[in-house]
Formats: sequence, structure tokens, C-alpha cells
Amino acid sequence: MVRQEDHFDRRRFHLSEPDYSRPVYQIPEYFQQRLMQKLTFLYGKARLDHIYPELERIMKVYYAHKAPLMLEWEKYFRPEDRFTEKDIILITYGDLIKTPNQKPLRTLSELTETYLRGVINLLHILPFFPSSSDRGFAVMDFEEVDPNLGTWDDILELKKDFKLMFDGVFNHVSSKSRWFQEFLNQNPEFLNFFVVFSTKQELSPDHLRLIVRPRTSPVLTEFNTLNGKRLVWTTFSQDQIDLNYHNPRVLLKMIDILLTYVRRGADIIRLDAVTYLWEELGTSCVHLEQTHMIIKLFRDILNAVAPHVALITETNVPHKENIRYFGNGRDEAQMVYNFALPPLVLYSFQNGNARKLTEWAATLKKVSDEATFFNFLDSHDGVGLMAVQGILTQEEIEMMALRVIEHGGFISYRANADGSLSPYELNITWFSAINNEDADEPMELQVNRYVASRAVALVLMGVPGIYLHGFIGSKNDADLVLEERQTRSINRKTLKKKELLRALENPETTTYHVTRQLVRLVEIRKRQRAFHPNSPQKILNISDSVFAVMRYTKDHSEIILTFTNVTSRSVAINTDLREWGIPGNHHWRDLISKRTFDTHDHFLSFRLKPYEVLWLKALNGKFQIIE
Repeated sequence: MVRQEDHFDRRRFHLSEPDYSRPVYQIPEYFQQRLMQKLTFLYGKARLDHIYPELERIMKVYYAHKAPLMLEWEKYFRPEDRFTEKDIILITYGDLIKTPNQKPLRTLSELTETYLRGVINLLHILPFFPSSSDRGFAVMDFEEVDPNLGTWDDILELKKDFKLMFDGVFNHVSSKSRWFQEFLNQNPEFLNFFVVFSTKQELSPDHLRLIVRPRTSPVLTEFNTLNGKRLVWTTFSQDQIDLNYHNPRVLLKMIDILLTYVRRGADIIRLDAVTYLWEELGTSCVHLEQTHMIIKLFRDILNAVAPHVALITETNVPHKENIRYFGNGRDEAQMVYNFALPPLVLYSFQNGNARKLTEWAATLKKVSDEATFFNFLDSHDGVGLMAVQGILTQEEIEMMALRVIEHGGFISYRANADGSLSPYELNITWFSAINNEDADEPMELQVNRYVASRAVALVLMGVPGIYLHGFIGSKNDADLVLEERQTRSINRKTLKKKELLRALENPETTTYHVTRQLVRLVEIRKRQRAFHPNSPQKILNISDSVFAVMRYTKDHSEIILTFTNVTSRSVAINTDLREWGIPGNHHWRDLISKRTFDTHDHFLSFRLKPYEVLWLKALNGKFQIIE
């Protein structure tokens, strides 16, 4: 019997070749009906007979690759147990760490096995496919590993120690891809793979005013083809050509690629820039119902043939639109990037005031037993600002951006409908955003401030993630920005393995102190059931200087009160726990410092040092929490 909690080699989940000696997989009628309904919504009933049989064929071919071990394991898989308190995601490029005469994926495997095995259990490798630009996000071939990084065998080797997240860059392809080159050659098979116009007049000023985009570059890019000039839709850059999902053959091809990633070892598929998937003139071309329907279709397909695989949507948009990608909590993405969290945490530490963060966090609700938030602070891109529209004022956003510039960072802008520009993203490392390198401050204070900011993402409902440069406390790399002429490069420095190892072992470096403190917090967190992604939480509004969260298990057998001082001064706390549903007197132990605290007459009193973090766990055992 193979149970979910058993430890075994997941690299044996799939066969290298399909096994057609077994009975062909029969898609349950329940899934057939759901799939056909969604295809009908997208393409109409008249086209269903031409589309659905091919979808079934793709699913059956994938199923024939499933190994007996996987088929047995899936019998015991429970979607509600997909994510636990033990899940921590590390985000990295495949070549962020290099060593001479070794493929970067092999270097990554050795480093993570040595330093992060048992700490991090899920690895998000940013696009590792052949690419022509945008640090991997202009994909030339979806089904191959960039030979400069390594091979599929190297990806599979990483799966020995980690669950894996792959990028589904399904919105666009590289202009150097075979698909687009065939379009330029006017191959009839590819003429309708892209959104094409003959003249700019076809896209009227009224249309342009409605379209929402994250860039200031033209939405249409001109290319010379065998049959003359053509204008194609390019949401992100002239090298990233949007796919045309009005063509069902495009959708079917991307479904085939989706299942190829599952077969190659993906446990989570990150749907990159998915909000721009469907273009429709006369609309904003974002968040369209067709886009949501495609994600729900992906979810149904995976539920039918690969139920252990989750979807996460990367949608840097206002918070209310962002959480729509959960659907009803059971029919769309299992995880959504919590995009409002990074700018709100940064704002809190910049101003020494957690009020806005507290008010917003109080609105976060459990989605379902099968879905949760992805709580991150930094990424390979930067700190997105779209999600805090309506949470922070425009003046507060602009002041936050100015402080980032003071700390050596940059601002990326987007074009508004009226032709004006507004801040879209802050490009800076998280350490440099939180700390001013020119400030005359002790290293200890800067490290404490930094670790306190990261602790916020560790205590909230959801799964925490951290970018590799954030894990080691990297500072701005202005030289790389000048070299690559790309502001996002400030947080994408390639590290030499030997230099990184020296920094990890040298007490004189911030890397040494940051990584040790973060590892310790992560190890503590993983042992507490109250930090399960879907365990209940209450946001405690006790002081503007402190971000406080109560987490507890559903059976009330474990309760943890977390306090994060967001200021550079000492803060006195004196709170009546009856306000938070915890009547009576209880004993508490800080999981971090091991100090103990007692409540008297229902009051808990103590003092937080500058940027101190306390995780107080009740020692009384099970007791009633008043909801």
C-alpha cells in the first residue's frame, strides 16, 4: 500500500514511453460533461465534434505514461492534504548559481541538496526552456530544456529531493520560435496561431483606450512575412508574440504541453501572465470570462488525469480581481499569488506603521480546503504595485516608490488609457528595499529588520515562498542593470558557487546571518500544525507598530500568537485576550527565543524590542476559542 505521507521516489511516477498494453483510460462521464461545457462556451457547440475528440486523445496518451506506482499512490491522494505547514517554496532561475565546467542545473541540485534539503521542500525553477529574451520568458521551445542549463535528466534529479513548480508561459512565444517562424513563412497551419492585423487602423483609438497592459511599448509589432507586412499582438515586448486562443488548435497544443510538464515532473504549474490570455476587441483584454474558463478547463483536465498537480495563477492586478482566479475555491486555481502582500509589508516597514497591512490582512478569508494563497515578498521581477490600488492611496504608492529610488532601486511604469504613466513595479532586491545601504546602522539592526519583514509571510494563511536572492539577503546589483540595460536585472545577479559558499560560512556577512535566521524560522514553522495553510487565523489589531496574527488548529488543540514589531523602537504590548476569543489565564512560550509568558486577569503584557518577532504558543493544551 502506497500512502501519500510515505517517502518514496517520485521520479518513478511516469514511464518514459506510453504503455498501450493496458486498457485505454476512459474519461468519467462527469469530467466529459464539464470539459464539453467549457469547450462549448469558448468555441460554440458546432465546433465541439472537431475539438473534444482531440482533447480526449491527448488526455489518454498522457494517462498511458502513468507508472503503476503513481496509479497506486493516487488512490490515497486527498486534495485537502495537497499543501501543509511543511511546504516552503524556493524560487530560482536554473542558472542563478554557477560553477566552472558544470551545467547550472547540476550546480543547483548539489547546492540545494547540501544546504536546503529538509528546509525547503518545493522548488520553483523559473523558465528553463530555450529562450531569446526576458530571462527565459520568451520561450522558443516549450518541450526542451535549454542545453546551456542542462537536460530533462537534471530536472528529474532535482525531483529526488523536492517537489517541483514549472512555468507555463502560455500567453506568448518567442519571435524566434518555430511556430512564429512558420507564421512568417505563411505556413497555413500557423496563420491563425497569432493575433494578426493588416493595418493599424483595424485597432482603433477607442479600442486602444480600453486595453489594459503592463508595458509602455506598442501593443502591435510589425513583421515582414512571405506575403507582406503583418502586425501582431505583443502584450509584453516585440520578442513575445501573443498566442491566439480563439483558435482551438492553440488551446489543444498548450494542453498537450501542460500534460508534458506533468509527465516531466511538475507538481505545480505556474500560469505566467495568464490574465492576458484572451484578446477581445472592445474590452480591456484582461480578466475576460474566456480566460477564467480556460483555467477552469485546465483544472478539470488535471483533476481527471493528474489530480496531484496544482495550478497557481500569476496575476499582478488589483487584489479583488486577483482573488477571482480562485473561482469558487474548487474549480479554478488551487493557489493565487498574494500580490498585495509585498507592497503592504514594504510600506509598513518604510513607515513603521502596520495599520494598512493589518486592515487588509483582516479581509483575507479561507478559500476552501483545496485552495490557498501563495505568500511571497520578492520575486525575479520586483515588487508589483497593481494589487494595492484601492488599498493604498496614489500618494502613498508614489512615496513608497520614491523611497525605493533613495535605496538605489528603479520604477517600472505602465501606460494608462489616457496616455499617462503610473508606477507598475519596483525593481530592487528585498534587502535593499527594507534597508538603506548608505545608512549608518549596525548590521544586526538591518538583519533584524529584514528577518522581521520576512516573518510576516511565514505566519499568514497560505504557503510561503522566497526568491533565492531573498533567502541569502542579496543587495542591489547596479552594475548588472547597466550591463543588461534592464532594471529587473538589479535582482537577478548570477552567483559564483564558491563565493556564495564563503558568504554562507562567514559571520562577517549579512548572508551568513540572514540565512541562519530564516532557516531557523522555517524549521520552527514546519513543526507547528497551527501554521497549516488552511488553519484558521485572526488578525489582531493591537497597535499600529505591530503586525499580529493568531493561528490555531481547527480542533483548538494548538494556538500561536505571532507579533512582529515593524518599528525601530521598543513597543509595549498590553492586550486583553478576551477581545481575541481567548478568555482565562494561560501560559505561553515563545517558539523563537524560548522565553515564557503568563496572562493575568486575561491580559498578556510584554515589550517587543525593535523589529523583534515573537511566536507565542499556548502551553495549556486544548481550550475553547470564541469565534
